[in-house]
Amino acid sequence: MNILSKNETLEPTSWPFLTADLPGIGGCIKTVLEDFFVDEIPLYPPSGEGTHVFFQIEKMALASSDAAERIAEALGLRYLAIGMAGRKDTKAITRQWMSVEHVDPDKIRALDIPKIRILQLARHNNKLKTGHLAANRFRIRIRQLDRPLKEARQIAEQCLEVLARRGVPNYFGPQRFGSRHESHLLGRALLTGNSEEFLDILLGKPELDKQPDFIRARQFYQQGDYARAYRNWPFRFRDQRRILKALIAQPENKRKAAQMIGKSLRSLLVCAWQSDLFNQALAARMPRIDQILTGDMAIKHDNGACFTVEDAAAEQPRCEQFEISPTGPLLGLRMTRLNGPAGRIENAILDQVQLGQEDLDRMKQYGAKGGRRALRFAPRRIEIGDGSDENGPYLQLAFELDSGCYATTLLRELMKKEVS
Repeated sequence: MNILSKNETLEPTSWPFLTADLPGIGGCIKTVLEDFFVDEIPLYPPSGEGTHVFFQIEKMALASSDAAERIAEALGLRYLAIGMAGRKDTKAITRQWMSVEHVDPDKIRALDIPKIRILQLARHNNKLKTGHLAANRFRIRIRQLDRPLKEARQIAEQCLEVLARRGVPNYFGPQRFGSRHESHLLGRALLTGNSEEFLDILLGKPELDKQPDFIRARQFYQQGDYARAYRNWPFRFRDQRRILKALIAQPENKRKAAQMIGKSLRSLLVCAWQSDLFNQALAARMPRIDQILTGDMAIKHDNGACFTVEDAAAEQPRCEQFEISPTGPLLGLRMTRLNGPAGRIENAILDQVQLGQEDLDRMKQYGAKGGRRALRFAPRRIEIGDGSDENGPYLQLAFELDSGCYATTLLRELMKKEVS
């Protein structure tokens, strides 16, 4: 199976807009660091007792993983000792909670690490884990608008009215698929056992890169000079370097080399493929994401429980009140297939995926257990304003989103372009 078909590239896909009948305002985000601010809202407050110390940080222009590594190093701990509920944007000012066990709170309070501030601490009786997150509060400024500020604000208000009423399409954002938009293709290659395609995408295709260091290393890989590719690959990319080291030892054994990928990255890639399938299913339902169909698995927004829809007309009023929403597939062992009219739309996409029981078992091992995901989400506490500073005029948005929802999917509806 060739991972890249004749018409398939690593370029981002432009998924349908819900507000396609309204014009876009264009513009750019993250022009300056202060333009993108995220504040994490915890799932629960620390109890005040226990062996774990919860601490809130504010980080600037730093990935969550890098922040955790720096904190762990300063405390003399392994990276895995740091718990966190989610990952936050790199090119932004973000606040999030982390945890560590059996460490004196004063030692954490005294940390002096560039780009990181410790804001508050509290004790708790368990480690902070992925998913222990209720929501995120965003404050975002859009600059370099395609229209005058007053007109852009009017259009944005119209879009936001539609999105608040009908919901925002719950696409996985481009961040899910990597800077070269390749993660889902790599995940598919892993699951189907196509080691050569996997390595060629992961380590090759220099024409799709912009950074000289990566271009040079990828060129050496394509030339079959794995030793020079290894020497040129940036040191922090441990998985790629580990794979290249295996290729230096056994150039012909690409299957073994592909197996050198770490568990964390493997899970990330497989979940990215799962996410791409969801996006395809969501696009097939657009723009009727606020319409329940017979055969749907609907999700209750108050508790996340799903149920099969037998009478669409009876459930539609609850959908209009945003009590429930139709769902899309997260492929895996725990995913429930749809039937009826809803199934005819979704299964046309899933039937193209030819995975056996062993493949689904492997997906579970890689962290992609499967399930259902709402086709839409409701932004809360929306505020819109405008202003100007030394960097020029801007439109400012503030809103709150549940965990797992992407702010960029809301912004793309206003800007009418892909946003990352």
